[in-house]
Amino acid sequence: MTRFAVNLGNAMTLLYLLYFLRDRIHYSRLFPGHKAEDGLVILILIYLAGVVVTAVTGGVISDRSGRRKLPVTVSGLVMAVSAIMLALWPSWPAAIAASAIMGLGFGVYLSVDQALVTQVLPSAAGRAKDLGIINIANSGPQVLAPAIAAPLVSQLGGYPTLYLSVAASTVLGSAFVWKIRSVP
Repeated sequence: MTRFAVNLGNAMTLLYLLYFLRDRIHYSRLFPGHKAEDGLVILILIYLAGVVVTAVTGGVISDRSGRRKLPVTVSGLVMAVSAIMLALWPSWPAAIAASAIMGLGFGVYLSVDQALVTQVLPSAAGRAKDLGIINIANSGPQVLAPAIAAPLVSQLGGYPTLYLSVAASTVLGSAFVWKIRSVP
């Protein structure tokens, strides 16, 4: 559930960034001669830089400390901050900051949650099944994100509702990790 909720929040954030830039930030008016797609490339590169930096450092710190649940929790909360920024302060500078923060949070999440997964697999005999479930928790949100996000944006309050829902999803993902008893 942790992986599913955090990946759902991440997928909904990234999926709708282009439309957010076009419809809410009005990127083309803000930067005449440039399309929202240009802004999306900038935001994705910023996000990616954050992911790369913290995926490595977060994993190293977690390995040295032996702690898994706290970094996963903090990473989900960091991602929620990013989503709240997009919901409450729809501006280009806030979108830049939110992309960096989302990337920083997701990078830690990726590395530490993966380490956590390797520690909670019950037995060698059932690892293929267990990893299949983990794969569903990775890919399922990519499939469901558009179906969940579209009505949030078009009928239930727009981008603020979308990004507040993302914040709720990542916070839930952070909370679910505490149900795991076998790792620190």
